Amino acid sequence: MLPENFSALSRRALLKLLAAGTGGVALGGLDTLQAALQEGAAQSLPTFTGPGPNPYWNSVGPIGSYPQKLPLIVLTGRPVQLETPRQFFSTAITPNSAFFVRWHLPDIPNAVDLAEWRLRVEGNVEKPLTLSMSDLLQQYQPVSVTAVNQCSGNSRSRLQPRVAGGQWGNGAMGNAIWIGVKLTDVLRAAGIKKDSVAVQFQGLDRGKGPEGLGSYAFLKSLDLSNPVLDECILAYTMNDEPLPLLNGFPLRLIVPGYFATYWMKCLSWIRVLDKPDENFWMKTGYRIPDTPGGTTTPEDVKAGKVKTIPIHRMPVRSFIVSPDGSGKIPVNLPVVLSGIAFSGSGHIVKVEISTDDGKTWQEARLGKDLGKYSFRTWKQPWTPSRPGRFTLAVRATDEKGNVQPDEPVWNAGGYLWNKIERQDVMVGSAG
Repeated sequence: MLPENFSALSRRALLKLLAAGTGGVALGGLDTLQAALQEGAAQSLPTFTGPGPNPYWNSVGPIGSYPQKLPLIVLTGRPVQLETPRQFFSTAITPNSAFFVRWHLPDIPNAVDLAEWRLRVEGNVEKPLTLSMSDLLQQYQPVSVTAVNQCSGNSRSRLQPRVAGGQWGNGAMGNAIWIGVKLTDVLRAAGIKKDSVAVQFQGLDRGKGPEGLGSYAFLKSLDLSNPVLDECILAYTMNDEPLPLLNGFPLRLIVPGYFATYWMKCLSWIRVLDKPDENFWMKTGYRIPDTPGGTTTPEDVKAGKVKTIPIHRMPVRSFIVSPDGSGKIPVNLPVVLSGIAFSGSGHIVKVEISTDDGKTWQEARLGKDLGKYSFRTWKQPWTPSRPGRFTLAVRATDEKGNVQPDEPVWNAGGYLWNKIERQDVMVGSAG
């Protein structure tokens, strides 16, 4: 399904728009609100949390400005890892300029020239393809999906004991309207040979390691038997604009419901394979325990008892965005609790709120359903009747009956965290 205004935008106009979006130009001046965000964040958080769980909603890195981006929380500069601050999740759609960034290798493009860029479809196919952006726009039917892009390690700083990797808070995620072409249409045009087993994706980032190793190229693949291929699109717009360069301009693989590790940025090669993909990023990296919830123990990992499988769909999650606990709420003042929920397995059908640390629950009012892989907003009115500390909690249920657990997850990769989120708030006397 396409946005209502898409038909008014000709393919020629879209190509012109994309050509103007090659990135590499730094943002202009920041307005007063943005500057205040940067200054306030720098003053209010420590520079490190641990070895206990991170108690803050976001991670605690410095605030930095990058091209085409508002000030975001910087985890690392090479490779670039930027986290979205909490306040940008008050709506279902995450602004492009606030969307989180996660690259795997240090050498990334600072510009892409559409006159030279091509998407190459090769490997075990009948007809290898070399497609320009104009080819994608003119030869294939556009489609749209609204879907959450979430880093596999989102909320990693919650795990106990801590594990290696970027110590993300909750902001390594975002939701956008993606428009592009169906992956299966492109594969059909290339003609997949009968003995094919998987399709591999590669972008433009590179590392310093030897060619053929994970430190040189980032490669991901999906089995041809995986039904998610029918939902994948090759996106050239994000929220009706060209993708920011840091989010994958000019083309990004969208794998709805799956973690972001599969969402290849600056997609430039699609390879059909006639044998299983055993490159580092599939055989060793981004694997989870083959256990319920993907959880295990450090002891079992050390003993070599844990069988692993490639990470795949995102578990159901929900978040409290407001209130954020930064100020007191006057007693007897009506307020609105609000946040978001999503799942990699389907539509969010219920969100429940607790104001007594999970002892009792009330069903919240859901916002508009933008699709089964989208953020869904929720709201719940609340009037605190006494002063003191309250612990708010939120849990979501998806259409498959998956309910957020209240138990933590642990695995060596720091993946799959979806424990019920809580927020302490103080209620003060009104006079």
